[in-house]
Amino acid sequence: MKKYRLIKAVISSAAAVALTCSLAACGNPSAGNEGAIRIGGSGPLTGPAAVYGNAVKAAAEMAVEEVNAKGGLQFVLDFEDDTHDAEKAVTAYGVLKDWGMQVSLATVTSAPGAAVAPMYQDDRIFAITPSGSSLAIIYRDPDNAADPYGNIYQMCFTDPNQGIASADYLSTHTDLGTKIAVIYKNDDNYSSGIYAKFKSQAEADGLEIVYTGTFDDSNASDFTVQLKQAQDAGADLVFLPIYYDPASLILTQANQMGYAPTFFGVDGMDGILTLEGFDTSLAEGVYLLTPFSADATDDLTKNFTDHYQKKMNDVPNQFAADAYDCVYAIAQACESAGVTPDMSASEICDKLTAQFTSMTFNGLTGQNVTWSASGEVSKSPKAVVIKDGVYVGVDN
Repeated sequence: MKKYRLIKAVISSAAAVALTCSLAACGNPSAGNEGAIRIGGSGPLTGPAAVYGNAVKAAAEMAVEEVNAKGGLQFVLDFEDDTHDAEKAVTAYGVLKDWGMQVSLATVTSAPGAAVAPMYQDDRIFAITPSGSSLAIIYRDPDNAADPYGNIYQMCFTDPNQGIASADYLSTHTDLGTKIAVIYKNDDNYSSGIYAKFKSQAEADGLEIVYTGTFDDSNASDFTVQLKQAQDAGADLVFLPIYYDPASLILTQANQMGYAPTFFGVDGMDGILTLEGFDTSLAEGVYLLTPFSADATDDLTKNFTDHYQKKMNDVPNQFAADAYDCVYAIAQACESAGVTPDMSASEICDKLTAQFTSMTFNGLTGQNVTWSASGEVSKSPKAVVIKDGVYVGVDN
């Protein structure tokens, strides 16, 4: 924590100078929005994880535009590129704070979120991350899920909950496979955190894990050894608690080997259909556990999906839906608490914290959504399967 406080202090000073220069040259991003509550956030708008960040930014912009169009409560959004890098997220935080951020969407991904979490707590800025699922974002002691920051919330499932929910789902859907292999990234908190809870819940549910394989940054391009061992162990289902980039390689290499188990992933695999250079036909039949399905027929989902497709020329993923819900949840809390733009960030933080621990929210990613005092969200996951190149909801 001390390291990031020091970085914050250095960055804040540098950012102030840079911001002053940029305002003179380019104009204030909040110009004309003096009566608006300033929402900040960062995510990967460039780089390998950009599909996540751009989805979040686009959907958050949509929600802000819709809230503002209603009149009354007004928001202005500044969303910075952190390239899924912790140090760049710290830099982005300094820029956003100097801009006057009053409420935050935190970060899109988990490692940057864990890096800036102490700063949100120290500066008393309320934050809710659309998709940062690590416990390290909301707890000072993530290994024991203890000592929550108290002002940082999640719209997505935590890593442990994803692992538990995945095991529970597979235990009631044995038609997908009964002999399970797992391949996870052992130097990534997101992946290893999901795996740990999946393993313990699988044991409790009576699931049979016949093989477990790992990888790290040094060997994240060749998975033939893990796949061959899974195949030799008789695994008819492979659980992948990983991001879509290595998952695409696993699917490609499994196809080359003639190995065709059921592949089951979590939210980090959402985005695989838009990965440049990937043969999406190889993802046919892949299952994901997610809180959002773009093919749902309710009016809220249909309207959101149509609007998003017009804006981005793409089908929205769950990251987009979670970001959209974040803005609307903030709006609901602000309206209920009587938040006004002239309030300080710390005043707003106190009011929103009280609202989020007591209110119920209905959105794209869940009905009757609630939050605990730790910042963890409670909502029901949904299963989707990739069919004919799109995500299709599966009845739970």
